Amino acid sequence: MSDHAFSAAERAAVYRAIAERRDMRHFAPNQSIGAEQLARLLNAAHQAPSVGLMQPWRFIRITDPSLRARIADLVESERQLTAEALGPRKAEFLQLKVEGIRDCAELLVVALADQREQHIFGRRTLPQMDLASAACAIQNLWLAARAEGLGLGWVSLFDPQALGELLNIPAGGEAIAILCLGPVEAFYAKPMLVEQGWREPQPLSALLAENHWPEAAE
Repeated sequence: MSDHAFSAAERAAVYRAIAERRDMRHFAPNQSIGAEQLARLLNAAHQAPSVGLMQPWRFIRITDPSLRARIADLVESERQLTAEALGPRKAEFLQLKVEGIRDCAELLVVALADQREQHIFGRRTLPQMDLASAACAIQNLWLAARAEGLGLGWVSLFDPQALGELLNIPAGGEAIAILCLGPVEAFYAKPMLVEQGWREPQPLSALLAENHWPEAAE
């Protein structure tokens, strides 16, 4: 064991947060999150690693009820379009709850900053590392929220351009996530899409290879 390792109890808590993190869609209504707690969560997000220390994430807290409603309408429009694109699974998809925008205590939009092209370090051949960095920030927030007993759901059913116009995101910036955050009555025992029979997860063994792409060995 490394001299730098956490204690057994601390390690167990980290792995528990990872294992019990869920993409939440059901939130306890009429709840709130204290300012200090919200600050802790956003600080956790801001401590994420980023390629070239570019910190591409921008967080927009939505406190205007009418703006929240308009965001919900954008998501509903994309939900219907996604249902059409799924063809034979349309009806099944429409039975799923895909967001908790109207019920969650806090609504956050995460966007990539504008003028990202100036950041070349680590992105010359992999420009998408800005998105990867922002995803790390969201995961930090997700795990911290779970540790605090709060649910978080990442909503990706929206038109980035339409949401960007609604929130005055400058040219070059891009909305990548709508985050629903707040108290929940219970966490799902399994990922919701598993519980609802939408899809079964693959085991790690099916996704792990050594030295080359797994199909190459076959």
